Amino acid sequence: MLLGFLTLPMSMSGAGVAVPRIAADLGAEGPAAQWVVTAYFLTASSFMLVAGSLGDAVGRRRIYRIGALAYTIGSLAAALAPTIALLLTARVVTGLGAAGVMAGGGALLGATFTGPARTRAFAAMGTTGGLGLALGPTLSGLLIDSVGWRVGFGVFAIAGAILLVGTRLLRETRAQTRPRIDLAGAATFILCLAALMLAVTQGADHGWGAPEVVALLAAAVVLFLGFVLIERRATNPVLDLSLLRRRRFIGWLLAATTMSAGFVGILSFLPSYLQDPAGYTAAQAGLVMILPTLPMMLMPLAGSRLINRGVPPALLATVALLAIAGGNAWLAILHPAVTPLDLAGPLILTGTGVGLASGIIDAQAMNEVTENQVGMAAGMLNTVRGAANALGLAIFGSALIAILASRIGSTSLAGQATTGNIPDTTEAAFLGEQLTETWRVVLLIIAGLCLAAATGTGVLLRHRHGRRSTQGRLATPSH
Repeated sequence: MLLGFLTLPMSMSGAGVAVPRIAADLGAEGPAAQWVVTAYFLTASSFMLVAGSLGDAVGRRRIYRIGALAYTIGSLAAALAPTIALLLTARVVTGLGAAGVMAGGGALLGATFTGPARTRAFAAMGTTGGLGLALGPTLSGLLIDSVGWRVGFGVFAIAGAILLVGTRLLRETRAQTRPRIDLAGAATFILCLAALMLAVTQGADHGWGAPEVVALLAAAVVLFLGFVLIERRATNPVLDLSLLRRRRFIGWLLAATTMSAGFVGILSFLPSYLQDPAGYTAAQAGLVMILPTLPMMLMPLAGSRLINRGVPPALLATVALLAIAGGNAWLAILHPAVTPLDLAGPLILTGTGVGLASGIIDAQAMNEVTENQVGMAAGMLNTVRGAANALGLAIFGSALIAILASRIGSTSLAGQATTGNIPDTTEAAFLGEQLTETWRVVLLIIAGLCLAAATGTGVLLRHRHGRRSTQGRLATPSH
């Protein structure tokens, strides 16, 4: 399980470092090259809820195995892709595989462990995932500078093959009664999320009033309403809407959303900024991104130990989100001559918040559901995280491009600058300064949103009159 949670985030975060080189080698414009990262996020997040519910119905190990196969094929195809179109197609396949591995893996852990053991298991998952997320840029940067960006994708095909073989060691689990698969709900949900994310990602390129963007947003609203109607009438819905009436479960979903959205922009776009205008090599940019690694390794285990010793999970979650907000605000010191020492404080603080949150969210959310719902809950958590990653990435990039374009008067040039390809002209220094100012504005906005979300999470997770939620613990047998 942990190998999957290590390699999949590495593949995701490492792709951000490769964007400038991919854009140059394949002749892709800035926005098209950034889709190498976005396509993975979009596909994975769209299918995670469906993968989790399918795991409850047909077997969580089976879904994990199918995901590992798709991940292997997609990674190998990405390494061999001769054009940007084929590369993006390969990343879609990789995202499909990631959905199966992440949702299936989380459900298998939730079904296998309970009580303090569950807390420790998900803390280990959070530690491993955080490590993979942080090491991805470093590994990719070293590979890109030494042997090229294609090997940076190819190594994950090897990892995917190991995951596939490793499924022979896993015990199959599924819901006690095998439900019918809600095909209508699954299809509607996937189309709804995909339409929403496509609208957000296209908004910066074509304008929010463009007919295609408006049509996508309208389609997302109609599909969402249709999804709700289908799920209310379905005998075995892909998403049990009663989960969304549980205040504490919603609180953990909000925490998961904030954790992902508060870090994904930094993770994906900061390496490009460090390469141009800051002048770092790909390897140096990757090494800088290792700064959050240590807290992301240590904090999940520390959080689980604090919870098992009686510290309220709501308090830890709120503190974690406040740390992410503080890290984003602190990173507004960014400038073209920034040093790794300058970046250490904000990146370590952000990594502390992400690590602490990632180690406690899944286990505590699982405590709010029954054993028959662990696949659905795991899928929902991963869907929320994936959607937050995809939307956060799209919104972060769109905001950078839109604000920078308003300053310099060119959307195309803004797209090149945000992906680390500032033209070598007499205006390069000016573009670097304007990009820096744009970064500062976006970071402060994100910090404010994370601060508001931390407050909301604390309210939702607060116990009423000292009563503790016991739904998941009472309904789930011990192992």
